[in-house]
Amino acid sequence: MDLTQLEVFRAVAEEGSVTAAAERLHRVPSNISTRLRQLEEDLGTPLFSREKLRLHITDAGRTLLDYAIRILALTEEARQRVTHQQPAGIFTLGAIESTAAVRLPQLIARYHQQWPDVELDLSTGPSGDMTDGLFSGRFSAVFIDGPPKHPQLDGVAAFAEEMVLISSLNHPPVPNAASVSGSTIYAFRANCSYRRRFENWFAAEHAAPGKIFEMESYHGILACVSAGAGLAMVPRSMLESMPGRESVAAWPLAEDAGLLDIWLVWRKGYASGNLRAMVAMLEDASQ
Repeated sequence: MDLTQLEVFRAVAEEGSVTAAAERLHRVPSNISTRLRQLEEDLGTPLFSREKLRLHITDAGRTLLDYAIRILALTEEARQRVTHQQPAGIFTLGAIESTAAVRLPQLIARYHQQWPDVELDLSTGPSGDMTDGLFSGRFSAVFIDGPPKHPQLDGVAAFAEEMVLISSLNHPPVPNAASVSGSTIYAFRANCSYRRRFENWFAAEHAAPGKIFEMESYHGILACVSAGAGLAMVPRSMLESMPGRESVAAWPLAEDAGLLDIWLVWRKGYASGNLRAMVAMLEDASQ
């Protein structure tokens, strides 16, 4: 089992086909198939089940994929440290939408200015998708609310954030969750940590929301709330950046319940030169 075989295996596992993996690695499909077959013969177990043109990873393949991702990341880190290589190449970042919209533009601009050889690829989505992307190898690091709770994750605090409850302008004051128990709320999908925080806010006071409408954007949420159709919980920084923010009332959560930190999170042992440069930039900004 060598590094080339592991690179091929990882590409096939992530792409789901030999053809797609060949395009990603700039190889011919026959070379990919040969390398994959050699690896399976070396290990004495199938890593994929074959079904027409698709490959489905087996349980043994999933186990190997976790090790392959770690081995390849450590190999790259060792190479960079030994050669004192400057940050360069592709750096894949994920971020929850509000952080990407409000917090990251200036940070990414500074990063590009300092490290122009880095090709920074930013994707946004719910916190659950971001964490899944870390473990699958899709992202090098992600910006999510923290601190990380999984033992295989590491990170640093990046930005202070405050969640506020928003309502229509004519809504009575909201001193606590019990006062709005049964209200319609607007939120992102269930794998969004902000939605879980909203639901936990109700549960802490033995209250519960009414109907939950799942939305795809903060602008859609703001429009529904301003029309008096329900309530939502949003980051204050996001609200303050949005057109139409004057059309809703913002209520802070009692006892600092809305305060949290956004963290830059990565898998332990995967601190590449590109990631270390980002961490250093965040640490400099906090001083």
